[in-house]
Amino acid sequence: MRVLGIDPGLTRCGVGVVDSTGPQQLRLIDVGVIKTDPDLDLDQRLLQLEVELSKWINKHKPDVIAVERVFSQLNVRTAMATGQAAGVALLLAAKSKIKVVMHTPSEVKAAVTGSGRADKKQVAEMVKRLLKLKEIPKPVDSTDALALAICHHWRGVGNDRLAAAKLKKVSKGK
Repeated sequence: MRVLGIDPGLTRCGVGVVDSTGPQQLRLIDVGVIKTDPDLDLDQRLLQLEVELSKWINKHKPDVIAVERVFSQLNVRTAMATGQAAGVALLLAAKSKIKVVMHTPSEVKAAVTGSGRADKKQVAEMVKRLLKLKEIPKPVDSTDALALAICHHWRGVGNDRLAAAKLKKVSKGK
């Protein structure tokens, strides 16, 4: 399975593609950051983001797109920009007919480090170890995108199996 992780942001949007090569075995395919010009109007920045995310989707053909769920603990302006960037990612996934999932920051931290309260440095170090990288990808937005992809590989598959089992149980009960 190939997962495109997206850490949404309007100024910097982290993107990372991770494949599973076997049980609990992951491989980095690509990682980067999409930047938009802060001097442009919002609609043009969102258009830039859409064009660049489309390139990632077309190039890597992910099976799933994992997006970080936006929380309002940030300031309102930051939360709005992050939400708008996430909306672009969700729309592109729908248009491409690719399954999209959202994971909370604490879910991602727990999946990658074992603790939902891990700090960014701990997450980055575990991403490096899990993907057998020589160094931590920079900037942090790219590392966060890889952590999202890793989270979905480990949590999403199990969640999908549980959902399928529940559906099967409900349909047998009818």
